Amino acid sequence: MLSRREFLQAQMIGFTWVLTGPRHLFGGQAGRSARPLSWTNYVRISGNSLRLDRVDQIVKEATETHVFGIETDNDIEGRYESFLDPHEKLAAIKAVADNAHAVGNYAFVYVAGFECITANVAKVQHSLYKDHPDWVQRKISGEPALFGGGTAFWIHAGDEDVWVSPYVPEWRKIYMEHVRQIAATGIDGIYVDIPYWMTHFTGWETTWASFDKYTVAAFKSRTGLDARKDLELGDFSDPNFRRWVDFRIASITEFMEEVGDNMKSVNPRAVTIAEIYPGIEFSAVRVGSDVYELYDMIDVIAHEYNWEGGHRAAGKTPLDWLHWMIGMYSFRAFAGEKPTWMLSYSWDGEKGISPGEEMQNLFASQLAAGTNCWDVKGHVMSGSNDIAMRTEIFGWIAQYEQVFYNARTAIHPVGVYFSPRTRNYFCEEFLDSYLGLMALLMHSHREFEIVTPRSLKNFRGTVLVLPDARCLSDRELAAFEGYAKSGGKLIVIGQSGNCDDTGKARGSNPLHQFLGIRNAARKSMGAASPKYAYLPDCPGQAYWRALSSEFIEAAARGVAEGQSFQSLRHEFDTGVIQALGFSAPVQVEASPFLTAQIARVDGKVHIFFANFKGLQALKISKQIPEQNVGISFSTSAGSRIFLLPFLGTVRELPVQYKGGRVRAVIPEIERGATVWLE
Repeated sequence: MLSRREFLQAQMIGFTWVLTGPRHLFGGQAGRSARPLSWTNYVRISGNSLRLDRVDQIVKEATETHVFGIETDNDIEGRYESFLDPHEKLAAIKAVADNAHAVGNYAFVYVAGFECITANVAKVQHSLYKDHPDWVQRKISGEPALFGGGTAFWIHAGDEDVWVSPYVPEWRKIYMEHVRQIAATGIDGIYVDIPYWMTHFTGWETTWASFDKYTVAAFKSRTGLDARKDLELGDFSDPNFRRWVDFRIASITEFMEEVGDNMKSVNPRAVTIAEIYPGIEFSAVRVGSDVYELYDMIDVIAHEYNWEGGHRAAGKTPLDWLHWMIGMYSFRAFAGEKPTWMLSYSWDGEKGISPGEEMQNLFASQLAAGTNCWDVKGHVMSGSNDIAMRTEIFGWIAQYEQVFYNARTAIHPVGVYFSPRTRNYFCEEFLDSYLGLMALLMHSHREFEIVTPRSLKNFRGTVLVLPDARCLSDRELAAFEGYAKSGGKLIVIGQSGNCDDTGKARGSNPLHQFLGIRNAARKSMGAASPKYAYLPDCPGQAYWRALSSEFIEAAARGVAEGQSFQSLRHEFDTGVIQALGFSAPVQVEASPFLTAQIARVDGKVHIFFANFKGLQALKISKQIPEQNVGISFSTSAGSRIFLLPFLGTVRELPVQYKGGRVRAVIPEIERGATVWLE
């Protein structure tokens, strides 16, 4: 553990602080310059309860444990007393910002989104609901989003918890004034916690709230529709309900954009951060916070990523880990050069399981995906399950941060298209196809690139898969047609292209028209020289739905999965991908329990590995090492191969040369490893 003096001495000896941070020099990656991206791309986060008398302690502990990017929590917006008078909390925010900057660190402050708590409501004259009952979100029946102690773990007995409508003019004006006041303290970022429509507490999940008078009026002004009368809640075949879905997502996105505009009007260097637990799944549609849309409008998303799979590392099955990786790869694709922070949980008292082991599993997976690590204790935002382990891991990440966090660019990928509108309107069908196709590529260790409507114009791969992407706009279709005419190969799966971007069925499918697909064909590969593949039976759906039991058992025992999975994978890889003429310049030979992302970083070809073999939910947190992993590259990319094991040091691997390729074998990968070619 370093003292402040030792820390400052280390800066002088080992790296140089500049405006954007330190420079590290180490074997196999020497000569790197200062961080090329924003400080937000390199953070190693811890959470802290903020009071004026704790500021020195917070910054000291961050320094000693290699934290870079200090979260502080005094929540002006989410507590009614400070919503009315924020001055005391503003002083603490300024103090922590000043102290963090004095040691070359950065700090950001937590505020609630639409939630506001009044403590001991029976003993006070004023509460938000007492003073402003019309501000509160409501069910269509009129029931207010008003809750008490026990509804959620952070709401104490006797508290009043309410969720405000973002369309209340008076509340929104005060909220944005507070944002500007916070920005004026010099803090480096404002972290807005779960800006959601209230649909996540028990009894509210299917309400599609809010139907308060302000929100209903805003919807009518945009669409001419009465949300209380003109749509069938939960019916995605109803075009008016789909407009309600779109409106709810747009409302949250616009609110967060306004937060950012107000903050930057005072402090242009500060960043807007949103904490979101929905990921790529249906919960994003339900609560209205869509990470795809939000990434375009704000600087950072901190993902408290949760779906029905294991919420903590200790509870994840190998299939949950695969789902987790696909989710993180998707976030990185949505973000572009913006960072992806993971507010995630390793262990919460599970017996017989080491918290330190689970922390390593969690962070190894995040580094493999290029996402930023945030350590917490249990299921809250602060503390640590194992502070010594965190210190070791964060110190190691600090040495190699640019390997993991500098921009990753595609080399020669198979593209997989993420269709936001299809996810919104046909979620189950699309996700099963998307997750399954990603799994097929990852289990074959193909280089992949997740492509979105924003990145479609820049995709340069020779094969692009449309995983039952039913809802496509005219602009997307024009881009796909141009891609095909320029020589790109489309794999059209399921009902891709059947609907427009409002969810309305088209009279004829434009994809089929410009590719010449005959709907009667069960499987088509274009002409004698294939230009496309048409797979109406959705192999990704079949693969994903079949994985659940057999894959988990096989991964837990560290043995090959069943013949049916291998056959599905072989058929798709050889019968479709290779049949379209795809040839991979980077090749990996390993079991499907090892994930590999292939990308170029700082001009060098890299492979980022994570291993999940042998893990069992709530039982075993130590992997079976993956052994004798074969890797090969074209010699035109380099001739020396370097290996960086998770928590290890860089070493050079012995290589063989044959047929214009350089090959090496990694003897063992425990939790994770990174390989690159020079």
